[in-house]
Amino acid sequence: MGISNQLISVHPEDLRFQYELEKQSCCDLKIVNNTEHHVAFKVKTTTPKKYFVRPNTGVIQALDSCVITVTLQAQREYPPDMQCKDKFLLQSTIIPPNIDVDEIPQDAFNKDGERKIEECKLRVVYSYPGRENAEDEASFMKGSKQSPDAESVREVQRLKEERHAVLQQTKLLQHELDRLKRLSRRKSDPGFSFSFVLFVGLIGAMVGFILNLALSAPPTE
Repeated sequence: MGISNQLISVHPEDLRFQYELEKQSCCDLKIVNNTEHHVAFKVKTTTPKKYFVRPNTGVIQALDSCVITVTLQAQREYPPDMQCKDKFLLQSTIIPPNIDVDEIPQDAFNKDGERKIEECKLRVVYSYPGRENAEDEASFMKGSKQSPDAESVREVQRLKEERHAVLQQTKLLQHELDRLKRLSRRKSDPGFSFSFVLFVGLIGAMVGFILNLALSAPPTE
């Protein structure tokens, strides 16, 4: 399908590009003069640095047609949400038959003049290799390149909190063990020292177990 105005018809009605990173993509646009007059046209876009339009200005003889080639330049990244907001505007107006394309007045497409100007708006649609449409590609990109799902985030956070609690408890036990060792060195009673050594050994075993548990937890990065 295409777009048909009084002066011209445009086929197709959308500019469709195969979007691949680091590769150019082209789309041909056919313009048909519906009148018995000479019609001049001009192509404008919201992102002129992103596209090449050849020719971007021209003259179509009565009941004739021409083909415009629009080239999407090689891009280094995908558009946000895999959606394209670029727009094209195709203007057309009747001119005298003796005017060549290089002789079209600069104000020929100004709306404030007496000349009748027709405008045709064209949207840009991207298609992605391996995807049925842009919506499928957007879903794929969100699933593969964005943050993990909520359940995974909660699990990682829980493990971080558990490891932090174990490390804190280990520090407290180590501090208590050091204090008891210092206290045992001050005591000269053999009976006291023997029972105390047993207690210190039990504390040491607990510290070692908790340290092993903390080191076996996943990294916090």
